[in-house]
Amino acid sequence: MTVRNGKTTSAWVGACAAALLLPAAVLPAPARAAEEPPGPDPVTTGETALGAYLHYGTAGVSRMTELQQWLGGTELRAGHTYLPGDRWSNIAGRPGFLDAWAEWRRAREDRLFVLNVPMLERNESRLPDAVVARLLRHGAEGWFDHHFRALAERLVGLGVPDTVIVLGWEMNGSTYSHRCGPDPDAWKRYWKRIVTAMREVPGQEFRFDFAPNRGRDAIPWTACYPGDDVVDIVGMDSYDQPPGRTFDEQANEPYGLRDHVEFAAARGKPISYPEWGLFRNGDNPDYMRRMLAWMREHKPLYHSISDYCPHGVWQCAGNPESSAVFRSALFGLEPVPARPPEPGEPEPGGPGGADGPGGADGPEEVGGPGEVGGGPPVGPGRPDEPVGPVESVESVGPVGPADPVEPGGPAEPVESDEPGGSGGSGGAGAAGRIEVPGEPGRAGEARCPAGGLPRWIRKWFDPDPCAP
Repeated sequence: MTVRNGKTTSAWVGACAAALLLPAAVLPAPARAAEEPPGPDPVTTGETALGAYLHYGTAGVSRMTELQQWLGGTELRAGHTYLPGDRWSNIAGRPGFLDAWAEWRRAREDRLFVLNVPMLERNESRLPDAVVARLLRHGAEGWFDHHFRALAERLVGLGVPDTVIVLGWEMNGSTYSHRCGPDPDAWKRYWKRIVTAMREVPGQEFRFDFAPNRGRDAIPWTACYPGDDVVDIVGMDSYDQPPGRTFDEQANEPYGLRDHVEFAAARGKPISYPEWGLFRNGDNPDYMRRMLAWMREHKPLYHSISDYCPHGVWQCAGNPESSAVFRSALFGLEPVPARPPEPGEPEPGGPGGADGPGGADGPEEVGGPGEVGGGPPVGPGRPDEPVGPVESVESVGPVGPADPVEPGGPAEPVESDEPGGSGGSGGAGAAGRIEVPGEPGRAGEARCPAGGLPRWIRKWFDPDPCAP
């Protein structure tokens, strides 16, 4: 069972996988909600790129076409995936599925490729704070620069130098090894090192997205902000769960949605929502309606719903009312034609200008499968819960989870003397948690594992504090 910020996915698998799903061809085109804000949706003007996390690998690319059909041809311009956080070789860009995502991005100039990148290996191994703090300090000293330089070279070589890098996401929480809380100063210096290393690669045009959890969580996310010079986008991951029983509470709580928008505006930064969706409040059409209206009002650069149970609306049959709201709001959106230039006015610029990726003038052409407009969508309906193939350590891709885990990137197997990698049931639980002197255990007492620290942790300590 994968647990992430208190979120568990296995309990929802049966309901999602066993549901009988109707093909989209038999579903009527939804009626528009009367309470939608006036004016064109920013998805149609090109101000916002619509996306969804559907699967980390090549299946995620193909499912985007199917989801577009379910939405009546509305373009998904943001493709979103995650690098595995199990080992440095994968963080450095080894997975072969990057090729498919790069091919998708290169097919149209107006698309965004969004890639979540862990800052440390063994990212979901439940490392104690003392070890995390030590690793963050090593990172701030440049020990890991070469991994991120290799990733930048890989992305530039694939022809996606303008990738949006969601680096060290949800750093204000307590789940990931790349969390900020154990040493905020070292975390910020480490972020700067990574951005500097990747920006030094010739040809890069990366944009770096700082994306905390909504709310305070383990530490206020403002305490982790590394500086305007190394952040291009201020994102936020926001699920429908406490704190925030209602959408109004989620918007107005300290470090909530409103603080996020105002923080970014004060710095002249665009906003994003790399992860959002339903959760502990169940199938909540009011949340779905209000969150979509919020994004329509505040015009993020992109937003990407986590479309798997319990968060999603297309791959998860457990949220029919919210699914209807989502589909109604985004069905059959056609790009607004660009205004022709006035006499003597220069033509809009190329990529990176006003009509480039994420620019104000939107796509250059109307694309997407299926009929756009009032007729029923053509094509498949929701698929079953994705099941990724298990591959060996020597393979080019990560091991896919039995159901799409809370994104952190699925993991490859690791050596037997190390904790399990990110994702899946092989991650370190209570038995895999490592305690070191000065790091209290559950009973408030410092302790070491039998035989001392594992080899892969011991290398960061000199001398080994657990040596007999």
